[in-house]
Amino acid sequence: MKNIVKSRFAAGTALASLLALSACGTETSASADSAPDQTNITVEHAQGSTEVPVNPETVYTFDLGALDTMDALDIDVDGVPAANFPESLSQYGGDDYAKIGSMKEPDFEAISEGAPDLIIISGRVAASYEELSKIAPTIDLSVDAADSMDSFKEVTGTLGRIFDKEEAVEDKLAAIDKRIEETKTAAADAGTGLIVMTSGGEMTAYGAGSRFGIIHDVLGVSPVADIKADGKHGESITAEYIADKNPDNLFVIDRDTAVGESGEAALTVMDNELVNGTNAAQNDRVTALDASSWYLVGYGLSNVDSMVTEVQNGIS
Repeated sequence: MKNIVKSRFAAGTALASLLALSACGTETSASADSAPDQTNITVEHAQGSTEVPVNPETVYTFDLGALDTMDALDIDVDGVPAANFPESLSQYGGDDYAKIGSMKEPDFEAISEGAPDLIIISGRVAASYEELSKIAPTIDLSVDAADSMDSFKEVTGTLGRIFDKEEAVEDKLAAIDKRIEETKTAAADAGTGLIVMTSGGEMTAYGAGSRFGIIHDVLGVSPVADIKADGKHGESITAEYIADKNPDNLFVIDRDTAVGESGEAALTVMDNELVNGTNAAQNDRVTALDASSWYLVGYGLSNVDSMVTEVQNGIS
């Protein structure tokens, strides 16, 4: 009799346990089913439109301007190219960040293994867009030099939408606009300007609508001449050209320093009788711009502010 009671009690206990487990399983399943899906948005960019997740977990960027913006907004980045980072972004050169290729050549195997949720590119790797899109949602946030500030604000707004930082973006852009207006006021009395990049001892001039055209187009420094431009390339010039145009302000970018190559320093290249006779040199208006900031990083929230400040200091 006792054995029968024990058997019935054991059977009842086992059934109760089974029912409890079943209920737990049902609750767990319901919780999983009720969990919200990842929110996606459609992003318009230089090479089309792409559906991307909001607040993606793993982000790779080849564009240092976007990296600068994300750094300013305290957004985590997981992968970056191997580059000669400026001091402001020097932490990204360390081992805490996956290296996903060079500034111009993606490492597709490393990127695929990293399984990013979003890849950000710009002009230097624009040709790899289709291949990268096979790995993860990829957006091309190239800034249009012909309309630099509006384009910059558009791509920055895109990052604000993706990472839920729209209010912070608006605040920082407003601060930049204020500094731009201050610089334009100073530029009204600053005379003409010429932008020169040196590389391997050679000089190239850039004018309005060029990759460095923000100095003329946005900040209001009058170009000393109509400089021919071909995409990201400027016009090859000589010291005689500079002397003939005689700018009131010279803005100099040392490409060799930016990319970590050895070469004759920009100001050394320009240290000659012809250049030294210009209004710019005579009035101490030769401004050596931060090469990495202008050549490598470009349009990022912190960097644009720094670029505008450099020009403002140079003409004030």
